[in-house]
Parts: sequence; C-alpha cells; structure tokens
Amino acid sequence: MGFFKRPVEILLVEDSPAEIEIVREMLGTEDRARLRVMEDGEEAIDYLAKRGKSNDAALPDLILLDWNLPKKSGREVLQYIKNDPALTGIPVVVLSGSEAEKDMMDSYLMHGNCYIAKPGNIQATVRVLHAVLRFWLNFARLPRTST
Repeated sequence: MGFFKRPVEILLVEDSPAEIEIVREMLGTEDRARLRVMEDGEEAIDYLAKRGKSNDAALPDLILLDWNLPKKSGREVLQYIKNDPALTGIPVVVLSGSEAEKDMMDSYLMHGNCYIAKPGNIQATVRVLHAVLRFWLNFARLPRTST
C-alpha cells in the first residue's frame, strides 16, 4: 500500500552478508521495491557517480547506509551524496553498530535523514529493519529521482 506506482529503487550499502540477506529476504516478496547492494563505500560512490559498470544504473529513491564500511566510510559516502546536487534529495538512512554521540551528530549535521543504531542480536535487527522498510515504503513520501 505504498505511494509509488513504480518500484522503489533501494540502495543498500552494507558489508555484512547476514544483514544483506535479512534485507533481501524482507524485500523478496515486495514487488514495490528493487534492491541494489554495494558492499563498500568506494563501490557505492562509483555506483552513484555512474562510473564504470554503473553508468546506466537508475538512481536510488532511498539509501540504507552502513556507517562503518571498508574502503570509504559511510561518513565519506554520505558526504559525497549530500554534496552532489543530483543526489542530495535522496533520503539516506544511516545504520550503524555505533551508539557514539559523535557518530549520530555527524550523521545529522551531514544531512542524513535518520540514524539507527543496529541492535546486538539478529532478532532485534530483523525487527528494526522491518520497521525501517515498512516506514519508508508505506508511509514516507519519497521524491522521484532521475535516472
């Protein structure tokens, strides 16, 4: 019962295979969402910049961004997104294992749309990710991104 007449493009930037699988399973029966996964910050920036094999990829409508990534951090990816006029309107949900006040503050000061500290166990992580996806797919209004 979402607002989109077309599938929502979701970019998950996450290096944990378990968390990637959780999101894939949650969206597996969801015909209103298409998931693209990038496993490090450098790959995510290349995808968003449409460099290399990503030069014809659709821009995401929503980005789920891990804060602690290899190659380039979530902080660097968020900074890239919010400094690019073509990307700045895309909502970014920061997911982090950190509950450090500095990380949360940095995320919001850099215009992240939401900061969620990942719970310590798999059942709680499933509940949190389910709530996040339910909110963004069913209740939030997302701006249309161009391809």
